[in-house]
Amino acid sequence: MRKRGRGGSRTTPLASKTGRLEGEERLRRKDWKERAKPIRLLLLDVDGVLTNGRIIYDGSGREWKSFDIRDGQGIRLLQRAGLEVGILSGRKSSAVRSRAKELGIRLLRQRATDKGKALEEIMAQKNYPPEQICFVGDDLVDLPVFARVGLAVAVADSVEEVRARAHYITRNSGGRGAVREVCDLILKVQGKWTAVTQEYTGHRDLP
Repeated sequence: MRKRGRGGSRTTPLASKTGRLEGEERLRRKDWKERAKPIRLLLLDVDGVLTNGRIIYDGSGREWKSFDIRDGQGIRLLQRAGLEVGILSGRKSSAVRSRAKELGIRLLRQRATDKGKALEEIMAQKNYPPEQICFVGDDLVDLPVFARVGLAVAVADSVEEVRARAHYITRNSGGRGAVREVCDLILKVQGKWTAVTQEYTGHRDLP
């Protein structure tokens, strides 16, 4: 792996072969906190982000997906703080529709083969400027969205090209707490963490 020399270009954040990232500087660009402060909409890919990317079919051809319960809790905390959460997926699945309904996610775009165009439609519909949107993705089809939003997040096991263009790379993999990690970070950067977790912790002086 090349290191940055004096006057050289920025080292691309890359994951190890095990999917684990090493070192704080490889996890984040220096401005990720500033980018997180104005976020009002968290947009999420599904396969590889809300799930681990695997798809299971039963004998009748029905599709099954597995979601991380911690991600769901993070989404609810973000909603409690007044932020909106949406789903932007290139595939269509009844399991995703059910999960969105369970979590109170009304902004649901499935079968979005052109995610860049879908993002433009969402911004026009919801009146969000790019700097108020965070998108979490993992694969090449997510790059047009990465190029537009204020905070682009890649999960730890994203493809190399996505990690290279992310403002933040999670420590956790897709379907294994990556979304929860992003939710918690946004809440803490925006100073809303204590208020939304107080009923569980009973404390007002948490960081």
